[in-house]
Amino acid sequence: MIHFADERTADVAPREALLDRAMGRVRFLKPSEQLRRGRLPAAGLALVARERGKLVGSVRLWNIDAGGRNALLLGPLAVDPAAQGFGVGSGLVELALARAAGLGHAGIILVGDPEYYERFGFSAAPTGALMMPAPVARRRFLGLELATSALAGASGRIVATGTPIAAAERLAA
Repeated sequence: MIHFADERTADVAPREALLDRAMGRVRFLKPSEQLRRGRLPAAGLALVARERGKLVGSVRLWNIDAGGRNALLLGPLAVDPAAQGFGVGSGLVELALARAAGLGHAGIILVGDPEYYERFGFSAAPTGALMMPAPVARRRFLGLELATSALAGASGRIVATGTPIAAAERLAA
């Protein structure tokens, strides 16, 4: 049975190993990684899936500015290859969207397969005038409005706004 939960500190190493298995090291070269690097995920939006105590899925959302609008960047979503096809990814996305909405977030963007993410309401329409820090395939640059018109008229470059890791470490000390 799959159990969904908040990511814990003990999940970081298994999560990184999962991302390596699912995506390879090329994940560090993606434009979305430029927005995540050196930042903490948005509060309450780092989620994992476990099966019999083993981490089999992960998703994080990150605070961004999307053309003057506060929004979130979803990703990476990763599922252990042995657990794919059992609803782990869908469960993580559904939980992440519900949690984001409950926390008052209004819009989410991502770079991913439209064939997968359209079922959750994502489309290319909200991102038409937005730009990632590096080029991405427009058909894969998707958005979802959790609140009416949350991304309407948004234009310009996506910028990371989340808490820098160094600042978080200073606050914890």
